Amino acid sequence: MFNKLSDLQALIDRSKPRKRLALAVSQDANSLDAVHDAYQAGIIDPVLIGLQESTIALAKQHGYNFYGATFIDEPNPEKCVEIAVRMVHDGRADILMKGKVSTPALLKGVLNKDWGLRTGRLLSHFSLFEVDTYHKLIGVTDVAMNIAPNLKEKISIVTNAVEYMNKLGIEKPKVAILGAIEMVNENMQATLDAALLSKMNQRDQIKNCIIDGPLAFDNAISYESAQLKGIRSEVAGDTDILLMPDIEVGNVLYKSLVWFARAKVASVVLGASAPIVLTSRSDSEESKFDSILLAVLG
Repeated sequence: MFNKLSDLQALIDRSKPRKRLALAVSQDANSLDAVHDAYQAGIIDPVLIGLQESTIALAKQHGYNFYGATFIDEPNPEKCVEIAVRMVHDGRADILMKGKVSTPALLKGVLNKDWGLRTGRLLSHFSLFEVDTYHKLIGVTDVAMNIAPNLKEKISIVTNAVEYMNKLGIEKPKVAILGAIEMVNENMQATLDAALLSKMNQRDQIKNCIIDGPLAFDNAISYESAQLKGIRSEVAGDTDILLMPDIEVGNVLYKSLVWFARAKVASVVLGASAPIVLTSRSDSEESKFDSILLAVLG
């Protein structure tokens, strides 16, 4: 069990070659912060793709040492994305990271039919939170990519998250399917989906995890709350993964944890042929570093 994001560094096998990270449009101070820290920590070898002169100037301005790193000079952002994605596609890099380029532009490259990172699976956003008031790290998905996932899409989102947690050594992560209430209500689609996902898990249609739902947020993260409501559940109060009913709920919870609870968070995009680091300009340097760490472990 891990209760701090920094604990995850112990999982990195230092005897193996470092993962190569391709940063698309590298002249971005926000991204260079985290990439430099990960490089100096011996976690990655960066490939910095963008305006080389601007990238080096930013590095010097902040005192970053990228000696030994690979630079690819390319002024066109779309071409930067193509180079970065192609490198990952061809096995010349292991991780894709967004630099000073829009998310739609990056994902357009990822989904390219000829040289993209498609696997036939749904792409989903996964965040791992360190919350002082919770006893272990907790995953939240999906808060950034899938707007109103249907049952089939929720199965894929859960599967992506479970497989990632399995890679962290959590053999049977506990998944709470969130709804506004903990009872099935035929007028509330989230509760119907939750009941179906729970039963599919019981029938071994969704493997390597324990699913329960619908669960309201308080029941999912508080054993006492579940007891007060008479809920018998292996998941309640010990959740590893929270599945969001839609992007609005996920986005609000994500930002509430970060800005109200001052939680630490790391995020990656799962479902592609390689992990994708998709950070926001408002994310802290620590969050971006931890996101790179998550990608390395993925």
